[in-house]
Amino acid sequence: MISHTRTTDVLPGTRGGAAATAITAAAVLALTTGCDSGPGGSGARATSRPVKDTRITAEPGERFTLTVGQNASTREYWYLVDPEPDRSVLLSRGQAYAADSGAEGTAGAGGRLTFTFEAKGKGTTRFTLLHCTFTTCQGNTASLPPSTASPSAVPTTTATPPAQAPERITYTVTVG
Repeated sequence: MISHTRTTDVLPGTRGGAAATAITAAAVLALTTGCDSGPGGSGARATSRPVKDTRITAEPGERFTLTVGQNASTREYWYLVDPEPDRSVLLSRGQAYAADSGAEGTAGAGGRLTFTFEAKGKGTTRFTLLHCTFTTCQGNTASLPPSTASPSAVPTTTATPPAQAPERITYTVTVG
């Protein structure tokens, strides 16, 4: 895990003695407050991983994130679906959505959905992210993932053309 350490120096030749020392101490305190408390701690920082990096290696207590684009106005959603990770090896720590910079409150604007995971114990596990768009998943998929059955290969008599299969990205995580 990367340790974030900040240091500060009083510039040579400056005057101020105790006042400069007090200001420097206050600055160091301000810079270090809320820093990473280490693996598994409440302030544990997560390492951002590329979405296309489907083989991930982590140490117990290490957190990592996967961030994808999502836009509700175009019915584009991502879900954590089966197979979900083995909880003795990897925990899902939830997801968070953030609007694109400067797009807050703008109709039709997209954003980023970040999935956070924490390596728990030694082993290997897999999990899958499902990417739904208006052409790949039917129904209201805003809050729940859709049925993940494949579209029918046999033509139907309905006027609705068969949907394309949604994108699935399966990750293999080794914790050691």
